[in-house]
Amino acid sequence: MRNRTRRSRRTPALLPPPQPVHQFRLFITWLLLVLGMGGMGYRLYYLQIRDTANLLERANAQQNTVLHPVLPRRQIVDRFGTVLALDQPRYSLYAHPTLFSESLEDVATGLAPLLQGGGMETDAATLLAQFMSQDSGIRLSDSLPESVADSIRNLGWNGLDLEKHQQRIYPNGTLFSQILGYVDWEGTAQNGLEASELARLTRSKPDTTARRMGNGTLLPDNLPLDFLAQDTLKLQLTLDSRLQQATQTILQAQLDKFAAKRGAVIIMDVRDGSLLALATLPTYDANHYYDANFDYFRNWALSDLYEPGSTFKPLNVAIALELGGIQAEDTIYDEGQIQVGGWPIANHDFESAGGHGVLSITEVLKYSSNMGMVHIIQSLDPGQYHDALTRLGIGQPLETDLPQVATGYLKSREVMTTSSADRATTSFGQGLTVTPLQMVQLHGALANGGRRVTPHIIQGLVDSKGEQQWTPDYPETDVFKPETTRKVLDMMEAVVRDSTQVATIPGYRIGGKTGTAQKAENGVYIAGAKITSFVGIVPIEQPRYVVFAVVDEPQGANTFGSTVAAPVVRQVMETLTLLYGVQPSDPQVVGTNPPGAIE
Repeated sequence: MRNRTRRSRRTPALLPPPQPVHQFRLFITWLLLVLGMGGMGYRLYYLQIRDTANLLERANAQQNTVLHPVLPRRQIVDRFGTVLALDQPRYSLYAHPTLFSESLEDVATGLAPLLQGGGMETDAATLLAQFMSQDSGIRLSDSLPESVADSIRNLGWNGLDLEKHQQRIYPNGTLFSQILGYVDWEGTAQNGLEASELARLTRSKPDTTARRMGNGTLLPDNLPLDFLAQDTLKLQLTLDSRLQQATQTILQAQLDKFAAKRGAVIIMDVRDGSLLALATLPTYDANHYYDANFDYFRNWALSDLYEPGSTFKPLNVAIALELGGIQAEDTIYDEGQIQVGGWPIANHDFESAGGHGVLSITEVLKYSSNMGMVHIIQSLDPGQYHDALTRLGIGQPLETDLPQVATGYLKSREVMTTSSADRATTSFGQGLTVTPLQMVQLHGALANGGRRVTPHIIQGLVDSKGEQQWTPDYPETDVFKPETTRKVLDMMEAVVRDSTQVATIPGYRIGGKTGTAQKAENGVYIAGAKITSFVGIVPIEQPRYVVFAVVDEPQGANTFGSTVAAPVVRQVMETLTLLYGVQPSDPQVVGTNPPGAIE
């Protein structure tokens, strides 16, 4: 009973009084939830539907990148594969002395031998002076090879920056500079084949899109299989480095001997117009173009015009034979001096020899008789004569793959048909202008039976196996009959045999013609200034090569085509026949020195 009583007396637990429901707060909460859900829904709608294109574009930009392949230029090689020009990685070195952790003296001492090993002419004292001249941005070199760059990196010094770039290298230095041109520090091709053949020398690949990770690392999964591969094509030339070197050496010796202003030698295969050598002096080193005389950038054998003088006489004889004005057996009377159209015209040796009297056509060339040539051209119809010169290409743009070739000058048909004096001067190679290259082409037409071939130096694009992948097509034009050129070649052989023996090579039959022309500038002849030249054809019985040498302004009294240019051609032909296995016409006499030979 007691226990039951005690339980009944307990006080019941008190509950918290009911709180009033705030309808406004509930509404606000509900509204916020609704708005939040609505905002999220709208945001999802906006992202998934309305902004899809923008987001995809941004995602692609983050996940993908467009690669623009930068490939080295193709190599240029000679006819035997010798490299004439190639791209190689090089480094520019910049110094920031304010960031050096070592002393200026230590950095200068450590860098000097490395830079010297990279071909720089410097020393520690020079470098120290540079470091003390400014605090930052000192360019120490632009062409360090990779091995030197690695050595500088291995030093681990602060304040030295290396920037990699491709640099065009010319292993032969001065040998082909005026033909090839050069590529400057900015990668821009300047002059020569580097500029004119830019499209063929430039390797190209289409832009490629690659995936990348969040840290920028490229993923190779969708790159094309040949992305890192590059074609092995090379631009092959017809030139021969061995022959070019020999020719340039021979020419330089003669320029030095006669203190001449400049000179050029061109060797052409008359069968197809391919050039084996094109040496022009003075020249420059394409690797150091920035140190060169600006005038040396121009290949004057292509770009400068001159009056060919007596080397043009065989061509005029061929024209006269072709047009029927003369026969090879005719004779011409040489008075020594005459008046033509009111102007006095004389032989070059009139004062010493007077007139030569009756001459055969061969003797007209042998004695280089101006009178004989005037009478030969007087036998022709003036209009037909002008038309024949035009067919030869005189005064017309020269077809060639060589760049920056000047166009010669020929007086108008009206002038040539009305002025007997102009026809007379043209008969012995004055009053018209050509380039040395065009003279080679014209004598090539005499040598190959009358075909005017295209002088050229590009053989084509070849792959790593030496197989041709592209070959250019060079046009030809018939300008003489073969029987006409044979007669002229026989005359040119007699000229060398009888009057220009300094150009002979024992055992070989050679044809040729000298030229000694007054030099004109701005239409006025320069007193005492000459251009001497000689053209040789070997072997004359079955011509293969034309060798032409021209020397500008040789100094001294005995300066003629026979004394200055002919010895150059002889020495070049000796090298040419040896290198290319041209068999002598008479092997029994090979090995003896010709009269006047230069040892």
